[in-house]
Amino acid sequence: MSSIYIFNGTLIDGTGRSTVSDAAVLIRDQHIVHAGPGAEVSCPRDETITKIDACGGTILPGLIDCHVHITAEIFPTADFSEPYTYRILRTAQYAQRTLDAGITSVRDAGGADRGIQWAFDRGVVPGPRTQISVTMLSITGGHGDDYAASLGYPLTNPLQVDGVCDGVDGVRKKVREVIRAGAQVIKVATSGGVISATDNPEDAHFSPQELQTIVEEARMHGGIRAMAHAQATQGIKNAVRAGFISIEHGIYLDQEAIDLMLEHETFLVPTLVAPLAVIKARDEGLTVPDYAIEKTKRVLEAHHESVARAHAAGVKIAMGTDSGVGHHGTNLEELSHLVDIGMSPMQALVASTRQAAELLGWSDRLGTLQPGKLADVVITTIDPLANIGGLANPDNISWVIKGGTIVKTKVEHQVTAQTSGQPNHRRR
Repeated sequence: MSSIYIFNGTLIDGTGRSTVSDAAVLIRDQHIVHAGPGAEVSCPRDETITKIDACGGTILPGLIDCHVHITAEIFPTADFSEPYTYRILRTAQYAQRTLDAGITSVRDAGGADRGIQWAFDRGVVPGPRTQISVTMLSITGGHGDDYAASLGYPLTNPLQVDGVCDGVDGVRKKVREVIRAGAQVIKVATSGGVISATDNPEDAHFSPQELQTIVEEARMHGGIRAMAHAQATQGIKNAVRAGFISIEHGIYLDQEAIDLMLEHETFLVPTLVAPLAVIKARDEGLTVPDYAIEKTKRVLEAHHESVARAHAAGVKIAMGTDSGVGHHGTNLEELSHLVDIGMSPMQALVASTRQAAELLGWSDRLGTLQPGKLADVVITTIDPLANIGGLANPDNISWVIKGGTIVKTKVEHQVTAQTSGQPNHRRR
């Protein structure tokens, strides 16, 4: 039996409770045994111990990004000469950058299939724990219809399910197809989008009857839930009324939409960083279509205001970034934007831990550092409550542990392995 003992750090356990100074975390065989005051736990003597000195830093739960596209960085890779297999192999780089940023779990909103998930889970390549949607359901000509080559998806997965579907019978069959392909959540574009050429973020897609059918069909398969790419006001309302678990983006929220989300306890995944990533890509010299820049500028102010009003009203918010539109590994830039719309730094962290785990249906095993839960742990050199923006720099993430396995460590920090004895509580 092996254990990890982390000491000499300040604990933020993800529940929203106050921090614990001089804390310790004891991990045994993938699970948390203790997370709290260091004085309340002793280092086991009869096991192989890996001792980690947090060096006065902050100990956090592994962070969760509820909206990524782990298989692509859309604008940097929109190249017609690029073989599909090259793109898939490059996913390993994106996954490693995600872990290095302190993100140990993600919900993939389109692109990752069962093979990618297995590769992460079985240790073929390092990667975050992943909940997959396989592909996004879209109306013909909608946000997920890759018919227009300018969308930036030059080569799609030949084994992937085509998400385009229309009509009640069509959407019912498509839900069954994506579940057959491994989907654990159903992703649906209930409105147009920003980076697609043939639609607009102000327009609702799919009828209420189609959306209700999607939710009903998904629930029949083990209670699978649905997430809505929903930017248009009516597309948001239609999705909430149909029973979708989360609204992604939520750019044009009016008061009725907010009230509906509160009534149905629908989550909002704001992805505030996503439109900014489009502008940043253009500024970096990448090829970004003019229509995408125009639509991005059109939505920026409304997006910020909508999320701020939703938060003030008490809508449940879970952190998501749409990474893949921007660069992987920059996920935690989102936290500063959540603070900008009115969240406290602690609330932004809870949105990235406990609330995110609740959205994914993983609250029983992830999201907080509590006994019995899986040992996903991050150690940062900074105090995120005083400097939430500092988490966006992966250099400030000194340790990442996923399921009791160390997946990132900085060489200047020391690890001590031993079979007995108490840790030396050194401070630096």
